[in-house]
Amino acid sequence: MLRSGETRLVIRRALNNFRVQIIQFSLEGDKVIAEDTSRSLKKYGWLGHCGNTSAAYLTGLLIGMKAKAKGVTSAIVDIGVQTSIKGTSLYAVAAGAKDAGLKIPVGDMVDKNRIEGKHIVAFATTLKKDDAAKYKKQFSSYLKNNLEPEKITEHFNEVKAKILKEGVKPKEEKLKQVN
Repeated sequence: MLRSGETRLVIRRALNNFRVQIIQFSLEGDKVIAEDTSRSLKKYGWLGHCGNTSAAYLTGLLIGMKAKAKGVTSAIVDIGVQTSIKGTSLYAVAAGAKDAGLKIPVGDMVDKNRIEGKHIVAFATTLKKDDAAKYKKQFSSYLKNNLEPEKITEHFNEVKAKILKEGVKPKEEKLKQVN
């Protein structure tokens, strides 16, 4: 992978967060072209968990847009020593970056319903009906953020639309004043 000289979409997952980078090979040392974490989704109004599949996709979408804004058109997926399993959140990041317009040689590895959080909606609906106390405990962080887990799909689509609408704004350079 490193010898190919291809730009890499580097995905690292922690328990509650994703760190995603676009890295280009250079003989002097790799250059980070763009990077972000799933925690930055909060700037776009994300109220859900930052370590789930929906957050992974949105982070991929965001990093893909940043990469496109800096002239990157393609990348290969680099998941490091993490286990490659079809349907995992690692591939949701790649799906998001592909939807942002990056050419990434990876197939559809994650179900769209899972990306949108429909599995969370189904589980939350059943749990709320069967065991309200367990529901409140299981989804306490969602409820604390005033997000009903049954509405995660709607919330996901709202945040996705906001990311697509606002795009990625380049950081403004601070101008030095000359006296």
